[in-house]
Formats: sequence, C-alpha cells, structure tokens
Amino acid sequence: MTYWIAALLGLALAASPAAARTKAPPVVEGQTPQPPIASDNYPYQLFVPRGYLADRTKRYPLLIFLHGSGERGDDVAKVKVHGPPKIADRDADFPFLTVSPLLGAGQDWDIARLDRLVDHIAATYRVDPARIYLTGLSRGGHASWRWAIAEPLRFAAVAPVAGRGNPGEACRLMDLPVWAFHGDRDDVVTPEGSFAMARAIRACGGRKVRLTIYPDLGHNAWDPAYDDPALYAWLLEHALPSPTITNKDKE
Repeated sequence: MTYWIAALLGLALAASPAAARTKAPPVVEGQTPQPPIASDNYPYQLFVPRGYLADRTKRYPLLIFLHGSGERGDDVAKVKVHGPPKIADRDADFPFLTVSPLLGAGQDWDIARLDRLVDHIAATYRVDPARIYLTGLSRGGHASWRWAIAEPLRFAAVAPVAGRGNPGEACRLMDLPVWAFHGDRDDVVTPEGSFAMARAIRACGGRKVRLTIYPDLGHNAWDPAYDDPALYAWLLEHALPSPTITNKDKE
C-alpha cells in the first residue's frame, strides 16, 4: 500500500458562486481540506486519486462518506478518523474521488445541502456520473438510508454502516444495490435498524440488498466494514444505466 501526505491548498475556493464558476480551485492529488462551497454548506475533505492530473480524459467514481455524531464540530481533520477518508489518507491509489463533509456541532445531515455539494463536485471534477456511491456510519448511516430513499436514482450503490432507516419507505430501494453492516451487540443503534430495512426491501421484491452482521461486536461496525477491500470492489461492480447527473469533461 502506498501513502500520501496531503498537500494544503494554496488558494481557497472563492466564496461566491459566480467566482467559483469563473475560477476553479487548483486540483491537488491526495486528500485536502476544502472550505464550504457556500456559506450555508459544509466544509469537507476531498481526496483526488494519484494519476488524476496525468490522464486528462479519465473519469472517476465518486464516493460520498458521511461521518457519525462523534466527529461533529469545526475540525475538518476529524472527518479522517474513520472510514474511506482514513483509508484514502494512507493510500494514494484509493480508486475513488472521495468527498467527506463535516457536520457542525449539534447538527444533523441536510440532504439539500449534500445535493448541492455533490452537484458542485460533479461539475468541477471528472466524475463518472454513472458511478456515484454513498456510505456513512451511525448518524451518517441513518442519513445514507434517508438520502437513498429520497433519491434512489442518484446513486449506483449505497452502504449504510450501523444505521437505521424507515422500513415504510424501503420499497423505493428495491432496485438499488444496498450493502448494510451492523454489529450484533450494538446497543447504540440496535442491529434491528439494518435487519428491518433489509426485510422490507426484500418484501417489496428487492433482490439487490446484502446484510453483514458482525458477531460479538458493538456499535463500531465501521472498522471491519471499511477495512474490507470487498466493500470497495462491490461498489465498483455497480453503475447506473441512466445517471441523473451529467458532467462535461473537466481538466
């Protein structure tokens, strides 16, 4: 495995949308902290895989990671303590453009803000619109279920970890590849949160849902889930036949 020490951006993204359209920020390979795209949006970590600058034609899968309650606040570096940004921080060849926003203290994830952030990334970088993936842990797992239910055609695959969704709306996910993860001893978000969603999707005729339950494990299902290369291979197996986001070639 190769390692990358993230370089700091020399220039911050201009605050106004008009300025952002006229002058894009410099692309830096590796993982870098980014300011919010607007005053009402989230700061985030952005990972750009090695080789992005060398091949100006290749489009990349985009992975969105939503952290849990413990990382909320004003320190964007805390986003990297778990999950895909942790992996990307030590592996320059992690194959996904990865966006990991930071939730403020006491806040919950807002889908409209997340939509605007993803639209911005898709318009600014060479994103493959057929391969946009979503994952999150705990509070971010709840939001992953919620966002996927709200926009089931936006993502090629979704992987909620230690989260719970609304089984009453699960039929909206019957055609979406879903892989949920949970510890069987989780007393923070009980594993029924994942079981109920998997059962409800299957009851609607969905055949693309998977569920992994880790034995003798509490709330921290994210370490084994995100450390398993099989998750990333599974994500990359899936692509949208008719993506809802379009993206022109970017430099």
